[in-house]
Amino acid sequence: MPDNRTPDQRHRNMAAVHSVSTKPELKLRHVLWNNGFRYKVNDRRLPGHPDIVLPKYRTVIFVHGCFWHCHKNCKKATIPKTNTDFWTAKITRNQQRDQEVWRQLEAKGWFVITVWECQLKKAVLDETIDRVKAEILRNGEILRQAQEDRRKARESYRQEMRSRKERETALKAELLQK
Repeated sequence: MPDNRTPDQRHRNMAAVHSVSTKPELKLRHVLWNNGFRYKVNDRRLPGHPDIVLPKYRTVIFVHGCFWHCHKNCKKATIPKTNTDFWTAKITRNQQRDQEVWRQLEAKGWFVITVWECQLKKAVLDETIDRVKAEILRNGEILRQAQEDRRKARESYRQEMRSRKERETALKAELLQK
């Protein structure tokens, strides 16, 4: 079926599609804030400028549109019938970029959560929010455990250095007495 809009109308429609503070993002941010999670939005210092950044939990959240990132098994993830080559290449590149950003963030020690637009519909919103909250809290627990392990390792190292220094001091004192 051909496009029923003129190129100028289509251009205006596509230009109206925002990449930040979209309705699904705002919905998720509102629920997270009401549940006591404090976050930053679109932090430019991180790869991919994540939609939501929770520094306390070292977690980032991307809210992906089902069409733009081709959510598998979602009715919104369809390739338009016109200009198919362009749309296929664009959506494929979006998916590749998502994977690159995911790897970069994980390499920097961040946990990544992806929430799809269709998962924020009323019918499944509560289930999605429960899943996201559980993942955030689990990430926070993993982070706290890693910090505790590092603290214990540092303390063990310090104790070893103290005992080594004491042994060296005792050995020097013994040598001086001879």
